[in-house]
Amino acid sequence: MIGRITNHQQLASATRNLQTSRALLAHVQEQASSGRTISRPSDDPAGTAAAMRVRTEQRAVEQYGSNITDGLAWLATADNALSSSASLLHQVRDLTVRGANSGTMTPASREALAADLEGLRSDLLQQANTSYLGRTIFAGNSDAGSAFTTTAAVPPATAPTYAFTGGADAPVTRRISAAESVTVDVNGGATFGDGAGSVFALLDSIVADLRAGAEVSARITEVDAALTRVTTQQAVVGTRYARMERAQDANLSQSIALETQRSGIEDVDPAKVIIDLKSQELTYQTALAVTARALQPTLLDYLR
Repeated sequence: MIGRITNHQQLASATRNLQTSRALLAHVQEQASSGRTISRPSDDPAGTAAAMRVRTEQRAVEQYGSNITDGLAWLATADNALSSSASLLHQVRDLTVRGANSGTMTPASREALAADLEGLRSDLLQQANTSYLGRTIFAGNSDAGSAFTTTAAVPPATAPTYAFTGGADAPVTRRISAAESVTVDVNGGATFGDGAGSVFALLDSIVADLRAGAEVSARITEVDAALTRVTTQQAVVGTRYARMERAQDANLSQSIALETQRSGIEDVDPAKVIIDLKSQELTYQTALAVTARALQPTLLDYLR
């Protein structure tokens, strides 16, 4: 048996359909104005979950990128300091070779060489205490303020002492991916030595020998060994820097891929949304026109 359909029922049904069409039109208009397919989780729960996962990965990749940039700055500072130190030690070697020609050296020339070596020692100590953003690059995580401290000579000692404040077991590292970290500082003890075995103490010994008129030719081998330690550390820093640059390229590629993935989930296709908007506008206008013609209001509708 077919039930009776009243004008009021038809009007109510038409109103519901118009409201649905209007809601769809508003939704498409919102997408077109915001450029996003997901404005709230209820728009697409599965898409929202996927977008959250992608955004979490993006934040991690962004942090890795910051770590890489900071690590490259640390390593560049270390490389400059090591390069300058190697240049200073080459000068030390040349002066030591000149001082080894004892047959042609006068007391005045020996004193001049000794003064030059003292200046090079001070410059070398300054390079060993190089810092980046207030952190000494040769002292690991030490907060002493300098990698090497100097204590004035106390009689009967005739030369100051040098102490390394860092430690090999506390390196400065930067995480460049979920599975890899890179050391960005340099062990000052392995580079410049410590205490009586430091390169600074070696230069003081050469200065003392020159002023005492002693033979310094045997010191050349020690200078060569100190120079080898510095150049070896410089090669290590160069290897780490190259690894950081590769990580930076990979990080950039991953960042672009994740942004493309996020855009595919959250952002609208401009061409598609415009077509959908025009289509929904046409649908709504058509529904209005058809409803207006099919259901003419009567006096009874107003009385209800």
